[in-house]
Amino acid sequence: MNLRFAAVLLLPCGLAHAEPRLTQNDFGGVGLWQTPTARMSPAGELSVNANRTEPYSRYSVALQPFDWLEGAFRYTSITNRPYGPESLSGGQSYKDKAVDLKVRLWQETHWAPDVALGFRDIGGTGLFSSEFLVANKRYDDFDFSAGIAWGYLGNRGDFDNPAGWLDDRFKTRPNMEGTGDVNAGAYFRGKPSLFGGVTYQTPWDRLSLKLEYEGNDYKHEPKDNVIKQDSPINLGAVFKVTDSLDVSAAWERGNTAMFGLTFHTNFVSRKAPAKRFDPPAEPLPAKAPAVAMEEVNWPDVSRRLQQNAGYKVERISQRGSELIVYGEQGRYFHSAKAVGRASRILDNSVNQDIDWFTLVNKRYDLPLEETSVPRQTFREVLNNEEPLQALHRTTEINPAMPHNEKTLYSEARDPFSYGAGLGFKQNVGGPDGFFYQFSADADAEYRFNRNTWWSGLLSANLLNNFDGFKYDAPSGLPRVRTDLRQYLTTSEVTMPLFQFSHAEQLDKDLYGMVYGGYLESMFAGVGGEVLFRPAGQRWSVGADLNYVRQREFDQGFGLRDYSVVTGHITGYTDLPYDTLAAVSVGRYLAGDWGTTVDLSREFSNGVRFGAWATITTATGAQYGEGSFDKGLYLSIPFDELMSMSTMRRANLVWSPLTRDGGARLNRSFQLHSMTDSRDNDMFYRNFEKITE
Repeated sequence: MNLRFAAVLLLPCGLAHAEPRLTQNDFGGVGLWQTPTARMSPAGELSVNANRTEPYSRYSVALQPFDWLEGAFRYTSITNRPYGPESLSGGQSYKDKAVDLKVRLWQETHWAPDVALGFRDIGGTGLFSSEFLVANKRYDDFDFSAGIAWGYLGNRGDFDNPAGWLDDRFKTRPNMEGTGDVNAGAYFRGKPSLFGGVTYQTPWDRLSLKLEYEGNDYKHEPKDNVIKQDSPINLGAVFKVTDSLDVSAAWERGNTAMFGLTFHTNFVSRKAPAKRFDPPAEPLPAKAPAVAMEEVNWPDVSRRLQQNAGYKVERISQRGSELIVYGEQGRYFHSAKAVGRASRILDNSVNQDIDWFTLVNKRYDLPLEETSVPRQTFREVLNNEEPLQALHRTTEINPAMPHNEKTLYSEARDPFSYGAGLGFKQNVGGPDGFFYQFSADADAEYRFNRNTWWSGLLSANLLNNFDGFKYDAPSGLPRVRTDLRQYLTTSEVTMPLFQFSHAEQLDKDLYGMVYGGYLESMFAGVGGEVLFRPAGQRWSVGADLNYVRQREFDQGFGLRDYSVVTGHITGYTDLPYDTLAAVSVGRYLAGDWGTTVDLSREFSNGVRFGAWATITTATGAQYGEGSFDKGLYLSIPFDELMSMSTMRRANLVWSPLTRDGGARLNRSFQLHSMTDSRDNDMFYRNFEKITE
């Protein structure tokens, strides 16, 4: 009995040794309540947060593109302050937009702590701007943090700024409120304060407790808000409802309750839904069919290649012991899966004289790459007679080249295709709040030949609150984007796209395209693009030139008076850590000249986190609040979200403000994305899908 009783007492102690969980702070990003910690979520983490601490309602999204870098964008409603006169914004409260950044400087070891440097409100209005240096050390179930902060987090001003010994300007912090610019002139200036706290992982793995000492005394709140602080100590709990949902409750300032929700997932570690609605892959035959090549039912093979492997076949040819399929793969996001399924179908259909299956992938008749699979090795891997690495070593990806070959079958072209689905638009860049539109979209395409086509899109409004978007903002530039509300509310049925296009492979690695029509919801015109993209290389360069006129607000066939010549030269290059950099130089829709820098991290499953910034010849006064264009985006393949395979993507873009400076033409077809399969990294990173 005594031994049993002792075991029961020891059981909770054994359960308590899980590491303290990483949870979000009130502002978004890993931390305690008001303060950050040096901890970082694993790469690929996405957190969506909402919380309420009178008088602030905060909504944020935190992204972890790398293990050592955390970014967040935040939308704060100061509910006891109006945005402005009632004639301007009605009863709307003041809205603040901000971007935060945190970088790990040192990773925890046995003796040394995690150390991170961070910036709050790095590119926003400056209302909550702050800089901090923070360290964390873990001891069993406790995770301790301590740091020093300037700006909002350190408003108490515990001591004189040590940097003031070097330069007197560090002794005082300038007022950067309302600039909307990068607040570099205020970094690490003014009196700092200390902050810190601890997270305790309870024996119940769903429950974490957090206590902090913050460096803000609430005597210098934005918009002259009078907030009383009875205590600098905040404490509360985070409860893990599910693997993807946390609920938080805390007592802050010694007198105010906080409640919050966090939805989170990790796009690296999570598993995509099982593809229950995909057709099953064809099983391999016991042995190759004995039928002669001339007697193969090629129309049936073509049908199976389209229905099961996603290849819309153009023709099937033979070159010695190699069978070559030319077509456009339009179903599977991971091309290795399409290649594997096509190889199964061909292995089921042709005799033993064929040793190699080659799939030539084309897009609008642009030859992109050819993937060659050794038949015998493929069979041995599927039959578990050889490891997958054997197939990986022998499968070849080469530039698509003309061959001396015998055509066995040509598929008649089906020129017309169409589809339907739901559309979604959002805007969080204005003071009136979050605006959205749900629409029913119908798209269609007609191919006059394989590389000349018409594409169109009709959109019918289902649900839309843009009619409450009353503030268009002053602009010293032509209104090329700030008329957004009129474009979304003038007509219930719109035609965002009505375009004719023609594409050509101009040389081995050179592609070209010309186009004309109603190119996007706000502009119509004509243009052309060229792209030099060497196969297998990690760089490319392209250029586009367009003459466009502004469309009428109803998005019909009418045009307005404003016209402009716009275009860019863009260089693309791969950087370490699966990062893509794109730098564009040229003329924008408002006639301003400048440069856009776009950096993105793409994970092996195709999920992409990215950010951009555009600096142009438009002055701060012409551009208006924000001074220059910048934003963050998240691109998620629907393949990661759905139970059926698809090549479509969901693109979520967040920009602090919608302004006219730095605006680019939103073309539906761009050669760089059309030729993405020439980069074979994604194929090899997901090579195991060749067996699915």
